[in-house]
Amino acid sequence: MQKDCANCTNVRKVVIIGCGFVGAACAFSLMQSGLFSEMVLIDASKEKAEGEALDISHGAPFAKPIKIYAGTYDDIKNASLIIVTAGANQKPGETRLDLVKKNISIFKSIIPEIKNRNFKGVLLIVANPVDILTTVAVKLAGLPEHKVLGSGTVLDTARLKYELGNHLSVDPRSVHAFIIGEHGDSEIAAWSSANVSGIPLNNFCEMRGHFNHEEAMKKIASDVKNSAYEIISKKKATYYGIAMSVKRICEAIVRDEKSILPVSSMMNGQYGIKAISLSMPAIVGKDGVETQVPIQLNQQEIADLQKSAKTLQEVLTQNEI
Repeated sequence: MQKDCANCTNVRKVVIIGCGFVGAACAFSLMQSGLFSEMVLIDASKEKAEGEALDISHGAPFAKPIKIYAGTYDDIKNASLIIVTAGANQKPGETRLDLVKKNISIFKSIIPEIKNRNFKGVLLIVANPVDILTTVAVKLAGLPEHKVLGSGTVLDTARLKYELGNHLSVDPRSVHAFIIGEHGDSEIAAWSSANVSGIPLNNFCEMRGHFNHEEAMKKIASDVKNSAYEIISKKKATYYGIAMSVKRICEAIVRDEKSILPVSSMMNGQYGIKAISLSMPAIVGKDGVETQVPIQLNQQEIADLQKSAKTLQEVLTQNEI
């Protein structure tokens, strides 16, 4: 089995903490990806973890070889990646920030367990509110900042590309645009840097017969921001989209792709923002976040980003760990 001797980790071993809808969907997506040969599922309910492990394991004949089992915190020691999805679910009418108190309390029990096992790998936070919980994890985990990241606005950005692809009748993979800031109500569509295969967005829109740019941008940004609420109102939870987003982040880490993804990581003075994790484009590889990537933002987008950070900082201050 391949080893990363410098960090004493098994680069093909992943741990998922939390086996609710999101955790189970992540496990299923990662099992099919072929990225890992060993997957540990941990949950407050050992039976739930065992049931999910058994159910997913039955698909092993259709996938690459992988050992999936329910474990304990003692099983995390040599993992290269821990994914934390554990937390209260967002209910209809709730914002992600409404979950703060409940999920910080849960993190106070989970993250010290990770620290106590001398974990040396990358810690990926998926539970909401992801930016605040990533900040909490940085404070509690005892890991270098760059090794703690959140799933951030990777899903929101995918939703933006999907909406723009539909609007322009073009492959969303050819759309290059980011949602930045909070993974939540104060998120920002970074229109200034958006393009379609290098062509400025407005130029491409006009090429496709769309000229009412302001109205279209406002509607698309609103649809992206509210899409989770729409899904939750219809089926009570969102999990497939985030599971595919987690798989994409894991690919970048395990393969050391150095891909640019809008993950949540600590801000250290960029745009005048400090001491809070925000979702910004970053180079992601085997050690987590290599560096954030400055993208073109206009003055209003920078002001909105600072406002987003202030909103998160105020919530975190009210719920100090």
